[in-house]
Amino acid sequence: MEPRVGRSLLPLMPTICAMLALLIHGARCFYLPGVAPEDFVKGDELKVKVNKLTSTKTQLPYSYYSLPYCRPSEILDSAENLGEVLRGDRIENSPYVFRMREPKMCNIVCRLKLDAKIVKEFKEKINDEYRVNMILDNLPLVVPRQRLDQESTIVYQLGFHVGLKGQYSGSKEERYFIHNHLAFKVKFHRDLQTDSARIVGFEVKPLSIKHEYEGKWNDEKTRLTTCDPKGNVNSNTPQEVQEKKEIIFTYDVEFQESDVKWASRWDTYLLMSDDQIHWFSIVNSLMIVLFLSGMVAMIMLRTLYRDISKYNELETQEEAQEETGWKLVHGDVFRPPSDSDLLCVYVGTGVQFFGMTLVTMIFAILGFLSPSNRGGLMTAMLLLWVFMGLFAGYASARLYKMFKGTEWKKTAFRTAVMFPGIVAAIFFVLNALIWGQKSSGAVPFGTMFALIFLWFGISVPLVFVGSYIGFRKPAIEDPVKTNKIPRQIPEQAWYMNPAFSILIGGILPFGAVFIELFFILTSIWLNQFYYIFGFLFLVFIILIVTCAEITIVLCYFQLCSEDYMWWWRSYLTSGSSALYLFLYATFYFFTKLEITKFVSGLLYFGYMLIVSYAFFVLTGTIGFYACLWFTRLIYSSVKID
Repeated sequence: MEPRVGRSLLPLMPTICAMLALLIHGARCFYLPGVAPEDFVKGDELKVKVNKLTSTKTQLPYSYYSLPYCRPSEILDSAENLGEVLRGDRIENSPYVFRMREPKMCNIVCRLKLDAKIVKEFKEKINDEYRVNMILDNLPLVVPRQRLDQESTIVYQLGFHVGLKGQYSGSKEERYFIHNHLAFKVKFHRDLQTDSARIVGFEVKPLSIKHEYEGKWNDEKTRLTTCDPKGNVNSNTPQEVQEKKEIIFTYDVEFQESDVKWASRWDTYLLMSDDQIHWFSIVNSLMIVLFLSGMVAMIMLRTLYRDISKYNELETQEEAQEETGWKLVHGDVFRPPSDSDLLCVYVGTGVQFFGMTLVTMIFAILGFLSPSNRGGLMTAMLLLWVFMGLFAGYASARLYKMFKGTEWKKTAFRTAVMFPGIVAAIFFVLNALIWGQKSSGAVPFGTMFALIFLWFGISVPLVFVGSYIGFRKPAIEDPVKTNKIPRQIPEQAWYMNPAFSILIGGILPFGAVFIELFFILTSIWLNQFYYIFGFLFLVFIILIVTCAEITIVLCYFQLCSEDYMWWWRSYLTSGSSALYLFLYATFYFFTKLEITKFVSGLLYFGYMLIVSYAFFVLTGTIGFYACLWFTRLIYSSVKID
């Protein structure tokens, strides 16, 4: 009987899909670009929302109003999904209100008097290169910049800097200047028949201007002398952040008609100028796969065919006793390994991860996980992880029964809580560090409760349901009988040492993905969009094939050297690629990031440890199932007396 995961779960799939669809619809997790446009006629109110302050130097987000910026009469929080909260998004209303296609010049927002505390807060954020993020009609605010290497190419940076550091000419003293004047540009696409318009772009040019005015300050009547009668700014003096001074916040807004249609408005944000590098990544990965496939084909078609033919032609008992190679260990090859319960737990968790990753990528390729729905990707992954607990329980129980286990409930419980428990412990420590920094990235207690409910209220019961179904099915029968007395393993060559072969096995799966890994890390830690899921899906398929093939090759060599202890080694061989992933993440930290704070460094390595652990479980499970299929195939192909 071949080991198959999930065949008996097929009748439950319509129910699972219906529940997922309900959750997705209810939480607005998925958003198809081009489904819900909003039309504005001339004079309609456009409300600008503010999001978190972000910095690639600290990786600690803060809410917009953690700085003493101008406030509306009442601050209102926007509804956030689970993914947004975990990302640290805090979306609130702002005092910036526009009227559609009605330009404003040098409009006063508020005046702020600086004391020592406010000066300290602004200087800290300018030092750490914090950016202010805003949203209009679900489009993030961007600052257009020309690329230095390509003058005609414009790249968009998310948000504008709080301020900048500089020096006056003739002085060496470093000063801090704040961006207090924002020149907004709203791009719109007009419908010629109805004269209504849809917003397709939201840009800003931040400026530092020391505003001046005549007489005493009056919120309603004061006229700025730094703005001419037409509203144009005519001052070149920047606004310094200095105690006992005042800052006047102002803004312009202009409207520009665009040929870009609403359905294509995200294209400029998601425009990848590095397509060639991605194709190089795919070609590099494919070369590795072709090399491995050639080796596997040679083993499977030539060596194995020769071995099986030779073994099946042995006629006399004397000839059978003289045999060598992998057939010699047929009586031990399916002997349950040490810590078989733990292997079942890890394999079940890997199946859960595999299902979550595969379905998430399919959703992303189909366009359901648009970046316009902030937090949608993370919410989808969490929900899918929870529901894939069904398959985790099933896979671990089937393997556990194959190992002649009887206490399936104990294995089911460990499958349900071990991996999430380790991740939760690391996450809780990291969250305490973020909370200590008073960052908006700290997960509130309400969200913590929701996560615990998803885990113990949905995931754990589903793991037990899957285990119950899996354990009720007949045990997977081994193709050959196992001897009662274990065979002694001969002394192995140095290159067949378990530690050496395991470490060698992880290099090729990592090599297949490391170029794409650079772009994923850049999108996570340098606050950029990642939306090339087509490339990522190809790389994922290549990763699956590479993990399977390298494990099969090394497993064959191991069995040929009469070492039958392949269970754990097959898992660790492809799983060791996670070690290289973590080493690459360390290299990336020191070469690409400018993180200087100790807490920020701990956050980076804490989160990358979780990612590497998850990658270990995923790749290890792929390698294990490939090796299980391979050993069952070859031993069912030879005659055993």
